[in-house]
Amino acid sequence: MSEYMRPLPFNQIIEWALSEYKNEGRVFGVRKEDFYINKTGKKLKTVFGDEISSAVGPAAGPHSQLAQNIIVSYLTGSRFIELKTVQKMDGKEIQEAVNKPCILAEDECYNCEWSTELTVGEAFNEYIKAYFAIQVLAKEFGLADKKDFAYNMSVGYDLEGIKTTKVDNYIEGLKDASNTEIFKECKKFLEETDLLEKFGKDDLEKISPNVCNSITLSTLHGCPAHEIESIATYLLTEKNLNTFIKCNPTMLGYEYARKTLDDMGFDYIAFTDFHFNNDIQYEDAVLMLERLIKLGKERNKAFGVKLTNTFPVDVKRNELPSQEMYMSGRSLLPLTISMAAMLSKRFDGNLPISYSGGADARNIKEIFGAIRQPITVATTILKPGGYPRFKQLAELTEDMLDNEYGRLDVDRIVALRDKIISDWQNNKLYREKVKSRKTSSNLPLTDCFKAPCKDGGCPIAQQIPEYLKLVADGKFDKAFEVIANDNTAPTILGELCAHYCQDHCTRVDYEKTLQIREMKLIAADNAQEAFLEKLEAVELKSDKKVCVIGAGPAGIAAASYLRRNGLDVTVFEKLSKPYGIVSHVIPDFRISDEEIDRDYQIALKQGVKFVFDTEVKETYQELKKEYDYVIVATGAWKEGVSPVKEGSENIIDALDFLWQARMEKGVKLGKKVAVVGAGDVAMDCTRTAARQAGVDEVCLVYRRTEAYMPATQEEVNDVKKEGHKILELLAPISYDGKILKCEKMKLGDFDQSGRKRVEGTGEFVEMQFDNVIGATGARVDSQQFIDNNINLDDRNRPKLLPTSESNIENVYIIGDCKTGASTIVKAMGDAKTVALDILKKEGLGNDFKKFEVKEDKETLYNKRGKLLDVKEGKNEGNRCLKCDQICEVCTEVCPNRANAQIRVEGFNNLHQIIHLDGMCNECGNCGVFCPHAGRPYKDKFTVFWSEEDFLDSTNVGILNLDDGSYKVRLENGNIIQTRDMEKDLSENLVRLIKAIEKDYAYYLKPSLVLNK
Repeated sequence: MSEYMRPLPFNQIIEWALSEYKNEGRVFGVRKEDFYINKTGKKLKTVFGDEISSAVGPAAGPHSQLAQNIIVSYLTGSRFIELKTVQKMDGKEIQEAVNKPCILAEDECYNCEWSTELTVGEAFNEYIKAYFAIQVLAKEFGLADKKDFAYNMSVGYDLEGIKTTKVDNYIEGLKDASNTEIFKECKKFLEETDLLEKFGKDDLEKISPNVCNSITLSTLHGCPAHEIESIATYLLTEKNLNTFIKCNPTMLGYEYARKTLDDMGFDYIAFTDFHFNNDIQYEDAVLMLERLIKLGKERNKAFGVKLTNTFPVDVKRNELPSQEMYMSGRSLLPLTISMAAMLSKRFDGNLPISYSGGADARNIKEIFGAIRQPITVATTILKPGGYPRFKQLAELTEDMLDNEYGRLDVDRIVALRDKIISDWQNNKLYREKVKSRKTSSNLPLTDCFKAPCKDGGCPIAQQIPEYLKLVADGKFDKAFEVIANDNTAPTILGELCAHYCQDHCTRVDYEKTLQIREMKLIAADNAQEAFLEKLEAVELKSDKKVCVIGAGPAGIAAASYLRRNGLDVTVFEKLSKPYGIVSHVIPDFRISDEEIDRDYQIALKQGVKFVFDTEVKETYQELKKEYDYVIVATGAWKEGVSPVKEGSENIIDALDFLWQARMEKGVKLGKKVAVVGAGDVAMDCTRTAARQAGVDEVCLVYRRTEAYMPATQEEVNDVKKEGHKILELLAPISYDGKILKCEKMKLGDFDQSGRKRVEGTGEFVEMQFDNVIGATGARVDSQQFIDNNINLDDRNRPKLLPTSESNIENVYIIGDCKTGASTIVKAMGDAKTVALDILKKEGLGNDFKKFEVKEDKETLYNKRGKLLDVKEGKNEGNRCLKCDQICEVCTEVCPNRANAQIRVEGFNNLHQIIHLDGMCNECGNCGVFCPHAGRPYKDKFTVFWSEEDFLDSTNVGILNLDDGSYKVRLENGNIIQTRDMEKDLSENLVRLIKAIEKDYAYYLKPSLVLNK
């Protein structure tokens, strides 16, 4: 695998694009349905004098480096294209200086790349090839009759480098390319080719050699003001170019940047005041800008600022292989808009601003309405959906075009800054603590599509895309059948599920995860009663008997799975009713007795036998005399570790408190109550305590900060909505029944898990509370395991097989008593694993069916690349992307189009994914978003274009040799050369290669001429 990109010849670009369009309805993987056409005829006149048909485009970066990147940017809606920066360091020198992977766009984006990785000459050629290709393809595809886009070149990083011959030739070439070899080459090919149907000689003559009339200056952090001004002066005067200076957000000052990011939940982003002190200072910048504005007017050239550069931050959690990285995306948004507000106020709206910093479909109308000039983006296009996101951006702003540049609306920009900083959707926690959507599965060479919500996300492998579609269609009975196939407590999980599925939902990388749990409850509310009416116990298929100890979620789930598959199951429970913690501890404002009973009725009607008010005192061995299998599901009921070192006897245990509140209808707590903890139980305690008679105030006390709370964000949000105080960075020391003494804590460096360590400060605070509730986690009473000779680990937890079977044959341990307090759905997952193991031992099949609920592929493709608001009711299911039917995320997020989808017969998936090595620079972005643990650019079948690149790789793949044979790296890593594929290669490789030969021959060699 080589990170060195191999630019495509111009003829290959045109032939590839036309052939793929004709045969696939795509160009470089982008569907023609995602092409943008300005339907209103409105145009935007830029401050540079260009008339363009959309307000958006790619920022100078990964989406404007290669010709194909620029082309698909245009096709999908970009009309203001910032070319990737060039500088004196280029080619292999910079490729070797940039560590890979170099992009991490998991949420906010980081990169450790700089300018183009091509040589300056190669970059120039790419930009000219794209310049021609855009105008050709726009005419061929009916997107525009004349040029409706503009280039903006970007150079750096010092005056000496900009004056070098190669950079100067680059600048002069873009000003007038008529005498350059690449311009002549492109023109000659278009004069001679017979491939074009609509683009004619008249169109070719209209292509101006004056490619670009504007430039953006990018300087390194620490560049002194006089150097910046000297370069800008040189560009305005000697180069006679409209000139913008890219400003650094460090101009805001360290305190402002730190506080703003902290307040918005980005407190973990690490940076010191170094760059703030070392970069150009605000007042110096203002004086410089005033002089340059005046100079621009004298030279009759536009001058303004590009807001903003990326923001340098420290690598602290091994995010990228670098010491420093550059931040962009939604964490840059508040800083960039703050810069816009600050400078527009200072210059009374008369300083032209080119905007780039966290814009996406959620905010672009407001930003464009205030800035009134083109907006460029990078981070949003790096995410699932990819380039087609440009189309939505262009369409959202199309009606706002038809305005010439004028004075900025300062009040509007200032108001927008305030809104952006306060808007919850811009807060880090809006993502609900979801980090990576990746799962643990290996990335297969073929048939890799998966829905991570159900495959790797859900502990019971609920068929989520299937029931979401059915709910959205109003087919509640069928949806409930799909749910009940894997889920023994649909209503309970519809109310209380920890919804790990949502942590893996692809929509989280668009705007907001699907509200999957709510869809489940809609199905249950509409169909569970009818399901129960028809439900009957199946006949026993074996004389074997199963004993389950504990009628909590785990025990009932195991019993239900086994009984419905024909085994005799009896559940013993020492309490008087089912569902343990759910029915006795979880507050009734979260789930009612009626809802719990609805799920209990499923188990009853299936034929599960329950014995309540009975504590099992027999040993497991004694039980095995009567029962063939014993399943222990007794939960975690032991009180948690005291949150204080002194006064533990004065602390109310969380489970005791919640039990009394639900089962005994109230607890006397006094007026002021503290809850110590930060999990979901602590949130329940806080909200329940506030509902007790006489309580005026409840405070949640936690030793870290909200971002590190183990509770789900929605539970934390509920506490905040009810107005309860959250006291952060306080570690309780003692409680004497009146005074809670806490040590003030501070966050330290990051630990190996990526969390910040918490450290004591030696300062203490005393607060008066009538009662303190300790919610630091229930424990398991392991005495029963000791009494039954169950092998335990060093934490007194049972040592178990992956099937949850203990060292005593046919004795299983599941749920909270297995590893400590966890979640209902994980307990149910244990139960499903055990049930399958027991059924297998008994030679019985199981009734876990796979449902197929297909959605029209065009409907699915039309959802991709579009940010959509969460929908009301059952319609929310329509936001589902059905990733197991169509994934292709790796093809979407690749800036270079190096991952391609191809049609191949004989496989399960709609398309297979292959990797085009010559177009890849190992940025790593596809690996970030692939739902598997793997990295497509390393793990997918790869087409190589050179011997050097083939030998530099370990990828399974092929190199098409000049004699027509193939050099092949096999699945086992061996390399062979073959002409007889059927004899030498696996069936899967043969299918892939034949499909490429038949329908995608342009992938095999970049110099291949196709006259299809």
